[in-house]
Amino acid sequence: MPSLLEPILLMLTAAVLVVVLCRTLRLPAILGYLVVGVAIGPHALGLISASSNTAAIAEFGVVFLMFSIGLEFSLAKLKTLRVDVFGLGGLQMLITALLFFVMALWLGAQWPFAIALSGAIALSSTAIVSKMLAERGELGTPHGQKIFGILLFQDLAVVPLLVLIPALSQPADQLAWALVYALLKAAAVLILLLGVGQKILRPWFDIVAKQHSSELFVLNVLLVTLGISYATELAGLSLSLGAFVAGMLIAETHYRHQVEEDIKPFRDILLGLFF
Repeated sequence: MPSLLEPILLMLTAAVLVVVLCRTLRLPAILGYLVVGVAIGPHALGLISASSNTAAIAEFGVVFLMFSIGLEFSLAKLKTLRVDVFGLGGLQMLITALLFFVMALWLGAQWPFAIALSGAIALSSTAIVSKMLAERGELGTPHGQKIFGILLFQDLAVVPLLVLIPALSQPADQLAWALVYALLKAAAVLILLLGVGQKILRPWFDIVAKQHSSELFVLNVLLVTLGISYATELAGLSLSLGAFVAGMLIAETHYRHQVEEDIKPFRDILLGLFF
C-alpha cells in the first residue's frame, strides 16, 4: 500500500525548491508552482499519479481559496465597485463565454460541454492576478481597481457555475429538471446558512475571542470553514461553495482581518500544493 507521505514529501520538496528559484530570479512563485506541477504530474514525468490522495490535497487548496474570496466579498465593497463589477466584469464574462461557446459548437462539441468549457475559460485566477498586482503595488491604482472589479464578478460567477456544471452531466431528457432542482437546492441551502449562520457566528466568535487564545481562534476558523463545507457537500453541493459561504459569514463579523492573517499561511501553502 503506497504511503500518503510520499506524494506530500515530493510536492513539498518541489515547492520549496521552485520558490527559492523563483525568488532568486524575481519571478512569481505561482508561475513556478504551475511549471513544476505540470512537470511532476501524471502527464509528464509521472512522479505523482492522479490518485484520490492528491485530489484531496488539491481540493483543500481550492477550499481555502474560495474561503478567502468569501472574506473579500462585502456589500460595501460591491456597492463601491458596482460599475466595474457588473459592468466590465459582466461584459468580459459574457463576451468571452459566448465566443468560446460558439467555437466549441463549431468544432462539434455538445452544448452541455460547450457551456462548461466556455464558463471555465471565461474565468481568471484570482489568486494569481491579485497576488501579482499586490507584488507590483498596483492594487490601489485605477486600473488595478478595474481589474479587481472584474475578478470580483468572476468570483461571484463561480457560485452558479459550481451548481450548474454538475447538473450538465444529467441525461438530456432530465437536464432541465436537474438544473431547476440544483438551483433550488443551492438557494435553500444558502438562505439557511446565511440566515441562521449570521445569528450564530457573531456571538460564538465573541465567546472564542474572549478566551485570548490564538490557537483556539485558528481552530475555530478551521472548524467553521470545514464544517460548513461538509454541510454543503452533504446537501449535494461542492466543498468550495461551502467555503465561500463560510468566508462571507465570517466577513460580517468583527474578526475578518484577524481571520485573514491567521489563515494566510494555510491558504498559501495549500494553494501552492494545489497549483
